[in-house]
Amino acid sequence: MPFIYRTTWLICRVAFRIYFRWRVFDEERVPPTGPVILAANHTSFLDPPMVGTAVTRTINYLARESLFRFPLFGAYLRALNTVPVDRDGQGAKGLKMILDRLFKGGGIILFPEGTRSIDGRLQKARSGIGLTVIKSDAPVVPVRVFGSYEAWNRRQLFPRPRRVVVCFGNPLDFTNLRAEAKTCSKARTKEIYQEVADEIMRHIADLKNPLELQASGNSSDGPGPDSASVV
Repeated sequence: MPFIYRTTWLICRVAFRIYFRWRVFDEERVPPTGPVILAANHTSFLDPPMVGTAVTRTINYLARESLFRFPLFGAYLRALNTVPVDRDGQGAKGLKMILDRLFKGGGIILFPEGTRSIDGRLQKARSGIGLTVIKSDAPVVPVRVFGSYEAWNRRQLFPRPRRVVVCFGNPLDFTNLRAEAKTCSKARTKEIYQEVADEIMRHIADLKNPLELQASGNSSDGPGPDSASVV
């Protein structure tokens, strides 16, 4: 990891562990090298760093283009492998930069819902992530973040010390749909984008909080506490 990235990564891991009692489960499901898309639910500003620092490889992030107008902060964002995108993250320039990072073997965090949830519940996936998945050859790892809404949601000025859990699912393979998209009609291609997005959201929804499963005595349905990593 580059110096600034690694320093930020280390500081975040320690801060998350102390302030949010952060726990991470099954991060070994993320390929250590090669392109990968980490597709996570989104309820808080905490989600990108929570997911990105949960893995030991460098990850690319997305941020609004307007944030790069401030020279020092823009330089810092670039040092953190941050890709500037328009407000909706759907622009051609942003998509090209995302695909460039993936084609070079990088990993990137995307949020299928497109924006932070207002009430903490999962939202319907937008087709944008489906387009990115189909245009790339990267596996998709579903990720669910538990507790970040309670820690820092839209209505809070400052984060609260609430426990946050990050849980990784098994990689998803969209080889068949990618092959179909190369030869089908434009109308069908758009349908495929949404199918991919919906499938990713279903896998995110299926991820359960292992700590809650353990507390309810139903830990056999999910990963056990021994699979969690802590700082």
